[in-house]
Amino acid sequence: MTIELKVPESGESIQEVQILKWLKSEGESVQEDEDVVELETDKASMDLAAPANCTLQKILKQEGEIVSVGEVIALFEEGAGKPAAKSDKKAKKAETPKAEPAAAKKDGNAKSASSTEDTQATPSGRRELLKHGLSASDVAPAGKTVRREDVEKYVQSISSRPSSDSGNRNEKEMEEVIPMSLIRRRIASKLVEAQQKAALLTTFNQVDMSYVMDLRKRHGESFQKRYGVKLGFMSFFTKALIDALKAHPELNAEIRDETNIVYRNYFHIGIAVGSGKGLVVPVLKFAERMSFAEIEQSIQEFAGRAKSNQLKPEELSGGTFTISNGGVYGSMLSTPIVNPPQSGVLGMHAIEERPVAVNGQVVIRPMMYLALTYDHRIVDGREAVTFLKRIKEAIEEPSRMLIEA
Repeated sequence: MTIELKVPESGESIQEVQILKWLKSEGESVQEDEDVVELETDKASMDLAAPANCTLQKILKQEGEIVSVGEVIALFEEGAGKPAAKSDKKAKKAETPKAEPAAAKKDGNAKSASSTEDTQATPSGRRELLKHGLSASDVAPAGKTVRREDVEKYVQSISSRPSSDSGNRNEKEMEEVIPMSLIRRRIASKLVEAQQKAALLTTFNQVDMSYVMDLRKRHGESFQKRYGVKLGFMSFFTKALIDALKAHPELNAEIRDETNIVYRNYFHIGIAVGSGKGLVVPVLKFAERMSFAEIEQSIQEFAGRAKSNQLKPEELSGGTFTISNGGVYGSMLSTPIVNPPQSGVLGMHAIEERPVAVNGQVVIRPMMYLALTYDHRIVDGREAVTFLKRIKEAIEEPSRMLIEA
C-alpha cells in the first residue's frame, strides 16, 4: 500500500515551505514518527516524520525546492526496505551528498562527504564539513576534534589563495549563485513593506548605564545562582519599555485597514536575535507579567533555539513592539526598521565610556545611544521623544518604576 507524505499546515500565514534536507534516502526503512525530512518555512525550520512503519519509495521534491502546504513530497510503501547506514539522526543527515565547492576542488584535498563519518568531529563540525564537501582529515583542528570554527577557517584560507587560472576566467565563472531561503525572503519582504507602507522616522537619545551596571555587579552572582541565568541588560530594557508603552499606548498600537487604530492592553515584546539563517524576532508573550528572571531565561532559550533553527512559527508572531540590540555586535548607532504592523522599534547599542556633564562637572560614564524608529502616521514627534526619554529615565533610575513615578 502506497502512503503519501504531504506538507502539513504550520499556521494560517504559512502557505509554502522549502525542502531543506532529506534525512532518509530512497529504499530505506523508517519507523513511525521518525524524522525523514527537514523543512523550512518563512519563519522557522521543522522536521517532518514518517506516517507509519514503512519504506521511503520515492522522493518527489528535491532539496531546495519550494512546495505548497498540502503538496505530496514523497511516497512510502508498507514493508521493510534496506536498513539505515546509521541509527543516529545526524549521521543520517550525512548520507545526503553535497556538491564540492570550487575552492576545495582546486586545492585537491576535498574527499567524499561520507568519509567524515570515520573521523573525529563535533556534530556542528561534521555538518560544516558536509556543507563544503570536505573530510575531517582535510582540516587541522585546534583541539582534539574538528569543530565548526576549524572548518570555517580552513575554507576561508583556501578561498583566499590566488588561483593559477583566475586570469583566464570571467566574472560569471567566479560567481556562486545560491537561492534565498524562505526566512531570508521573508525578512527582505518585511523590510521593504515597512519602508513602502509606513512613514518612518527615527529619534535618538543616550542613557547613562552606571546604575544598571552597578546593580548587575552587586546582584549578578546571586541572581545567576538562584535562576541559572545571567542578569543581562535586556530584562532592564524590557521592563523600562513596558513602563513607557503604558504611558504612550500609541507605540503599542497598530493601524488596521488603513482607517482604524487598534490599541492593545497587552505587551508582546519581540526580541531580535541572530540565527544561522538571518535575524529572527521571537516574542515574549505578555511580557508585563514576567519577572526579570523569566525574561532572561526566555531570551536565552530563544537565542539557543534560533541558532539551531528550532523556533516554532507561533513563537515568531504576534509581537506588538520590538527591541533590537545591535550593541552585541559592536554597533554604535543605527536606525532600526519597524516590523509591520507594529508602530515602533527600540534600538540598543554598544556601551562606551564617554565624557558627560554632571552637575557642572565633566565626568566619564558608560553611555549607550538609544534609537527609536516609529510610524509617524500614528505617533507624533512629541510622543516619540518623551517615550524615549521615559525609557532613559527608567534605566538611569530603575527605582522610579517601582513607585510608578
